[in-house]
Amino acid sequence: MIAAVLKFDCLGTGQCLFTEAIDLSSLGALEVIRASSIEFDHPSQQWEVRDTAGVRLFRHPSRQACLEWEQQFFNR
Repeated sequence: MIAAVLKFDCLGTGQCLFTEAIDLSSLGALEVIRASSIEFDHPSQQWEVRDTAGVRLFRHPSRQACLEWEQQFFNR
């Protein structure tokens, strides 16, 4: 499992992949925006990670592998 990463900019705005490992609501009001989606592609029979523009970033037969890749990619 990848550790949760919470990054703050100089204005105090935080960014992270949502996880219930950190109680983000304790920080105040949340604005949640999806960074990507993970959906099953029937023709290829694989799970795909796509960005908000619909561009495929990664694909794998295992959904868990896609979740792990997504965490590594967006937490760098």
